[in-house]
Amino acid sequence: MMSGIRGRDTAPERIVRSLLHRAGFRFRLHRRDLPGRPDIVMRRHRTVVFVHGCFWHAHSGCPLAKEPATNAEFWRAKLRANRERDRRAVERLLELGWRVAVIWECAVRGSKDHAGLAGSVAAWIAGNSPYSEYPPPGALG
Repeated sequence: MMSGIRGRDTAPERIVRSLLHRAGFRFRLHRRDLPGRPDIVMRRHRTVVFVHGCFWHAHSGCPLAKEPATNAEFWRAKLRANRERDRRAVERLLELGWRVAVIWECAVRGSKDHAGLAGSVAAWIAGNSPYSEYPPPGALG
């Protein structure tokens, strides 16, 4: 069953792309020449956006990130490796001068206020902070 889960063009990713496009941002998708192959790349703003699934990227404190009961050791190692890979990609992008936003699946699926999310992301893009996360760390727990 897990092999049928897609790694790109997921529902949360399509929603975020639609919100950004409606807000006037233009972007490219999944650039292979950047670390971590970001979901959304806005070259004009030197900004990348990752739309992370809460389960696959082990979003701490999130109810969507429940660890499977069967084959638990495998999943623990797999999800730990995913988080480490994400951390390295973000560090490398920041070193290269890119600004990085991570939008978690729960911020998209758990909220009917997509306009609020779009406004927050647009405000961050217009600002100068190098890193942002939606929802912010600690907001879930």
